Formats: sequence, C-alpha cells, structure tokens
Amino acid sequence: MSPIARTWRWIREHVVLALGLLVLTYMFVPIAVVVLMSFNDPGKSKNVYTFRHFTLHNWMHPCAPAGMCHSVGLSLGIGLLATIIATIIGTMAAFGMVRHEFAGRSLANTVIFLPMASPEIVMGSSLLALFVSTQVALGFVTILIAHVMFCLSFVVVTVKARLTGLDDNLEQAAMDLYANETETFWRVTFPLVLPGILGAALLSFSLSFDDYIITNLNAGQSTTFPMFVWGAAQRGVPMQVNVIGTVMFLIAITLVLGNELNNRRQARALATR
Repeated sequence: MSPIARTWRWIREHVVLALGLLVLTYMFVPIAVVVLMSFNDPGKSKNVYTFRHFTLHNWMHPCAPAGMCHSVGLSLGIGLLATIIATIIGTMAAFGMVRHEFAGRSLANTVIFLPMASPEIVMGSSLLALFVSTQVALGFVTILIAHVMFCLSFVVVTVKARLTGLDDNLEQAAMDLYANETETFWRVTFPLVLPGILGAALLSFSLSFDDYIITNLNAGQSTTFPMFVWGAAQRGVPMQVNVIGTVMFLIAITLVLGNELNNRRQARALATR
C-alpha cells in the first residue's frame, strides 16, 4: 500500500474522533476561561476580562460583591421549587399522554410544545400582562409561576421520550408474577422511568437558574443571579461571578459522573448474576 493510501486510510479511520474532539474543545473552551478567570486578580484595571495575577481571594470571599450571594440564593430557591413543581406535574402529564386515550390528546401533544417554540420575550411579556391585569404583585411568586410554566414543557417532553421507549413486556411479566398495578409501578415502571425524570429535573433546574428574559420582565424588585450579572456588567463583572459559575459546573459534572458510575455498577452487578 502506498504512503498516500495509508495516509488517506488513517484519515478516514480517525476523522470522526477528530471532529468529536473539535466539538468538545469548542464547547469547553468558554468553561475553561470561566474557571481560569475565577482565579484572576484584575487589580484596579477596568479590563476585568484580561488575566493579570493569580489569586485565591475570589474563592475565599465569594460574597464580596454586595448583593451577589443574595441573588444566588434567590435563584437557587426559585430553581429548586420550580424544578420540584414542574417535575411532579410534568411527569404526571407525560404518563397521562402516553398511557391513556382521551379526547384532544393529539392537540395536547401539540400545545405542550408551544412554550418551547415561543420566543422568551413573547412568553415573558404575556405573563407580565397577565400579572398586571390580575393585580398580582411582581416578585418571588410571579418568578416561580413563570419558571414552572416554561420548565413544564421540557419535563413532559423528556419523560414522554423515556416512556415511549419503555418495554411493555417488563410490566406484563411483573403482573404475570402476581404483582398488582401499584407494585408493578413502584418496582418496575418507576425505576425504569426514573433516569428520564432525573434528567428532566436537571434540565429544568438549569433552565430556571439561567433564565434572564422572562425573569426580568416578571421580577419586580427581586434580583436573581442572571439579573445581578447583567447589572454588574455595566460596571465590570466581579471575578466572584466566575467562582459561582465554576461551582455550578463542578456540581453538574459530579452529578453526571455519579449517575454514569452508578449505571455501570448496576450493569456489572446484573452481568455477574
């Protein structure tokens, strides 16, 4: 085989891997910059986006910027509550749409996509009009309602995808072994659907914690973390913002890796039986 043929063969065998590495690099470079800038000490320079001096001050004093930790706590509280409410309602809705026939089922499947397809400015302004017309004071409650609304669609779609791919024979086998409907659900159906529910919950929390447009329109005097970052950007983003971003990223990576390790452990346990 000629050198040109060997080179071409090597390229064909490794092109997918190379493209995958390029995509991962493209995705993780901004995250690497956030981690790096969390150790940056810009000093008195107004250019906070240039790395000047290494320091641990940002990590030792994450609440130094006034109001930042309060905004982070508010975003975490709203994110957790919105995730719990949206996950419970969305999971029940997904079971109803997949497992039951009812009038308007196809219409419901279409309508559930509307919050995902609608621009955030449209949903935010319509919710604002609703709250103002009903004389509901803007604040924590209105933010929570708005976040539950747009998280709900993502939960339903994610759990529906998991339910659609579920093997019905497993539930039928459980009932053949004299398990009633309740036992079948908790011992067979729910454990199989749980990864999809957890994935939907993580997605909901990320969307809630990250949202700015809808939140800004319905927040009133409340300030969430994305709103704080936007306001701080007018004067220069404090380096502690990168600390919060790095911590959130590490938490997400830990959850994903923990879930993957748990799945592998369960797979090995089943293989050894």
